[in-house]
Parts: sequence; C-alpha cells; structure tokens
Amino acid sequence: MLRRTLARFGIDPYLLALIGTVIVAAILPARGVGATIAGDAVSVAVALLFFLYGARLSPKAVWEGLLHWRLQSLVFASTYVLFPLLGLALTKACGPWLAPELALGVMFVCVLPSTVQSSIAFTSIARGNVPAALCSASVSNLFGMVVTPLLVMLLLDGKGAGFSTKAVEDIAIQLLLPFVAGQLLRPLIGAFLLRHKAVMSLVDRGSILLVVYAAFSEGMVAGIWSQVTARDLGLVILLDVVLLTSVLVATTVLSRRLGFSKEDEIAIVFCGSKKSMASGIPMANILFPGQALGLIVLPLMLFHQAQLFACATLAQRYARRPQAALLPAEAVAEPAKA
Repeated sequence: MLRRTLARFGIDPYLLALIGTVIVAAILPARGVGATIAGDAVSVAVALLFFLYGARLSPKAVWEGLLHWRLQSLVFASTYVLFPLLGLALTKACGPWLAPELALGVMFVCVLPSTVQSSIAFTSIARGNVPAALCSASVSNLFGMVVTPLLVMLLLDGKGAGFSTKAVEDIAIQLLLPFVAGQLLRPLIGAFLLRHKAVMSLVDRGSILLVVYAAFSEGMVAGIWSQVTARDLGLVILLDVVLLTSVLVATTVLSRRLGFSKEDEIAIVFCGSKKSMASGIPMANILFPGQALGLIVLPLMLFHQAQLFACATLAQRYARRPQAALLPAEAVAEPAKA
C-alpha cells in the first residue's frame, strides 16, 4: 500500500531509506568500538555483494554482448571519457565557489562505472536491447575495478584523493576476488539466486545503506557538516543535473548519428548516462582513506537520485512509442540469432 502510494507521487522508497539512514547517522553516529564494528560489517557486506554479482552474471551473456563492439565502445567512451572531461570542465569552472571535498566528490562521480540493475531495468521498461544493456553494464563494472582507480590516480591525485597502489590491492581483494569466487561457484548457486532475486536485492540495497551509515557517521563524529552551506548543496545539485543532462543528450544524439537502432539507442542512453552507487561508495571507502568521506559521496548520492528520476521519465517516454516501430528491428534480429 505504501509502495503504491509513493510510486503514484514518483517517490522512490529507496530514496526515503537513504534519507532515513543519513538521519539515523546524524542522531546516533557510530563511535569508538561501534565505528570499528560498522567498518568491519561494511567490508563483509560489500564482499558479499560482489560475490553475488559474480554468481549471477553469465559468462555467455558477457561474451555475446562483447560481440556488439560498436555499442559497447560508445557506452565505454561515455562512461570513462565523456564524463571525466565534463567533470574536469565543470569543477574547474566552479572550483572557487565549491568546497574541495565536494569538488572531489563531483569528479569521483565522473570516473565511476555504470549501474547494473537500474540500467537493465530501465532498458527493459523502454523496450530496448536488454541483452546488450546487461553485458554493457556488467562489463563497465568489471573494467571499473581497474579503470576507476587509474582515473583517480590521473585526475584526482593532486587533489588529496589519497590514491596508492595499496588502494588497487584493496579493491582487488574486497571487490574483484569475491566477484571471481562468485563466477567459480556460479554453477552451484546461480540458479538459486535467479529464483530468489529478493536475496540479491536485500544484499544490494542493504549493503549500500550500511556503507552510507558508516560514512555519514564518520562525518558527524568529525564535525564536517559545519563546513557545508546551502550554496554548496545547491551548486552540487546543479552540477549533477548539468552532468546528467549533458550525457543524456550526447548519447542520444551520437547513437542516432551513428545509425544505431532504437533498441540499441535505448541501451546506450541508459547504460552510458548512469553512475553506480553500489560500486562507488565501497570504492570511495577504499580510495579516500582519512578523507571527509561523507562529503565526498554526497554528490554521488544526489546524482544517483537525479538519474533515477530522469531515466524513469525517459523510459516511460520511450515505452510509449508505437509497437509497430519495433517490427523492423525484430525482423532483422531474429535471423541473426538463428
């Protein structure tokens, strides 16, 4: 009942959960031994999350999606080239008016991989190329385990990002190793996870809430929120909206100019414009030790909500196109599959 009411007003229940987590962290932040326990719980939850990602992802789906190299190349370029270039331009232009940690957070958004679940979900709603979206989003996250730390080193090291080779090792141990373990055990547990998607959703969303609580608790204990002004928040929201709008427009125009089908265009737009909070917050926890993590991940949290609202609206708009528009693409696709 509550979920239907929220959906009617366009409110994501998970957004309310995130807001509630921040409020709890503000009132009851983890301190001392509690902070240590929270940190250990975060490490376990994130490792479990990536283990389940590995167990659920079919190697065959990755291989088939990789064969669509033009689509994958465009999504990769949007995620790891266009976004960073836009981020550099915007943070440089607004640097004098933006707190250093928030500017760092905006740039961090720009070097993250795409989302997996929401990219696929919105592509499906919009009647796009779901297999290509599945592969593109998944491969983006696999590359992100290496590309994101490298981009942090190249673009953010001079801004106090605290990058080191140990950060790469930590990501390999906490993210990549569990993912590989999941792939190896996929024949044993993959079918179970597909039948019980609620397990994946619980771990996915629950781990993010736990990381957000730990990050914002640390911020409250350190007293960093006294450094945030209304102008800072307004500017971060503006930069997030400009980033998202620019990439949505660019991916739409480029996919049409390059002759992609409407179904491929949908996959490119949704995969190329997203940034993963599920991967981003754990990575921030590793890549920015000793930093004001609550401030650094704030632009990512705001961007995440903006992309959900914008892409939900866009997906419904795509879905309203006439069904007949799908027939030519389907007629071509069927023989190709055979």
